[in-house]
Amino acid sequence: MLDTFELGRRPGSQLEVTLTVPAPADLGIELLGVPEGAEVELDLRLEAVMEGVLVTGSAYADLEGECARCLEPIHDEIEARFQELFVYDDEKRDADDDEEELRTEGDLVDLEPVLRDAVVLVLPFQPLCQDDCPGLCIDCGARLADDPDHTHEAPIDPRWAGLSALQDPKTSKTED
Repeated sequence: MLDTFELGRRPGSQLEVTLTVPAPADLGIELLGVPEGAEVELDLRLEAVMEGVLVTGSAYADLEGECARCLEPIHDEIEARFQELFVYDDEKRDADDDEEELRTEGDLVDLEPVLRDAVVLVLPFQPLCQDDCPGLCIDCGARLADDPDHTHEAPIDPRWAGLSALQDPKTSKTED
């Protein structure tokens, strides 16, 4: 929660704030995100407008996760920009008002949903440890980046597997 009391409610007034907050739980996607409790730096500009408080800002945080192809750990940084209007809670609501609109709670605004949306939208859909990550071998699970020449023999069709015994010199009998 961010206190907007110093800003006041006179339209046109603005306030710039820089603060560091702990990251909330589940700030990210399944494979990549900001660890819970990690520091998130916020650079914010609060502007009083007729309807409420317009919050414009950037969030900077460290990311941790794993590659979608090879499951190697990923450590990266993120910058997420956002802008959101928080409507004053004492404003009358019309029947056609959006139920999803964000509202102030007295002089406080809750930045967590805005931060969560901004971070998730910036994250890659499938995070990779490197742009050309080859992933894992589909047969044995070996990491292909560690062994680029990794190969397997072509699989034998089970319908012809019985004939391979005829080709193996240890199992075939030679006539004298």
